[in-house]
Amino acid sequence: MIKINNLGFSYGAFPVLKNISMELKGGNIYGLLGENGVGKTTLLTLLCGLKRPGEGSIEVDGRRPFDRVPSLLAEQFFLPETVAPVHARAISFARENGVFRPFFDLDKFATILREFEVDPEQRMDAMSAGQLKKTWISFALACNAKYYYFDEPTNGLDIPSKAQFRKAVTRYTGEDATLVISTHQVRDLENIIDPVILLDNRAVLCNASLEEISQKLFFDYGSAIHPDALYLEQTPAGCVQVYPNTTGEESKVNLEAFFNTVHAHKDVVSQMFNGK
Repeated sequence: MIKINNLGFSYGAFPVLKNISMELKGGNIYGLLGENGVGKTTLLTLLCGLKRPGEGSIEVDGRRPFDRVPSLLAEQFFLPETVAPVHARAISFARENGVFRPFFDLDKFATILREFEVDPEQRMDAMSAGQLKKTWISFALACNAKYYYFDEPTNGLDIPSKAQFRKAVTRYTGEDATLVISTHQVRDLENIIDPVILLDNRAVLCNASLEEISQKLFFDYGSAIHPDALYLEQTPAGCVQVYPNTTGEESKVNLEAFFNTVHAHKDVVSQMFNGK
């Protein structure tokens, strides 16, 4: 389990995160959403220990990430948005670097890479941006980590590759693994992420499962405009609107509409999910 308590971090005099507290439980794929500049990437780098908290604390199974203890390093993998075009064949890179990962599986790497339709013998510095991203994703999943921190993993991927990514993440991560995926491409991942973390400027507006979101908000896909709609978007088939769920009726959560609802009514949504 990941425990974040009153976390704060600043770049010089500019505060990015302040008083961030939440718990992330194993066996979940968390979607980390938020506008540009709210600290999503910063939070990921704090979680994996690349940065030291300025205030508060982070504990991963009782260990502090910035201490860089080998037992925790072996269990985690951080994949940045921009990955390196290594001067080596993909299979050679995996073989040479996998030895530093105690749970790495070279055969698994080659299998995932082929499912991504990338030749393991191809040089990484001669790959397209999408092929390179898929190679790094394959390496990450082959590490059999317990904690994954992915920053915009579908950027640079074409439509078939995004489907392959969703399939690979659900197939090749352990049942007890915790994934935190930062993304602006909500539609790319809405079929696999649950719960959802929504960051605002120095605040957690929501850390809730799709079931919890559905209990508090109703997502209407009809054509009749609801008088209490917090968000409304016209579509060729009618409209998508979001309003408080006062009847307890279930509905399918639309994450893009949810994000836009929060953006337009931050105080209302924060009160719903945090009581403040």
